[in-house]
Amino acid sequence: MAFNPQSLARQVVICSDLHAARDVEEEVLRVTRALGYSHECSFAIRLALEEAIVNAHKHGHRGDSTKRITISYDIDRQRAVVRVRDEGPGFDPAAVPDPTNPDRISLPCGRGIMLMRAYLDAVTFNDRGNEVQLVKENR
Repeated sequence: MAFNPQSLARQVVICSDLHAARDVEEEVLRVTRALGYSHECSFAIRLALEEAIVNAHKHGHRGDSTKRITISYDIDRQRAVVRVRDEGPGFDPAAVPDPTNPDRISLPCGRGIMLMRAYLDAVTFNDRGNEVQLVKENR
């Protein structure tokens, strides 16, 4: 699934602060629970959303809390689509080293994208690399 730049139903803009992100995460999870998503699906969405927000704050904004993170989502009974965009310069996701390589296995970073891809049905990035689209089918 390619990155789809079409607008999503709901959008929330927060300061680049991990505490501010908690309310948005809870809001997204309330919607998934109300629509009958399983515990496993909701867990996958939460994990991926947390990783995406941490990446936006840590890598996109370099911890600068004056910048903004935009979280957009559209969730129905079949599928959850969530996007996280930062104001940073972006990056090339293909250039991220594989964290399971023996020379990187002991490093404490680099696993966020791998986790998102493991738990979700699709993880795509915009051309600039400053917005990630997360998709989870409700099965």
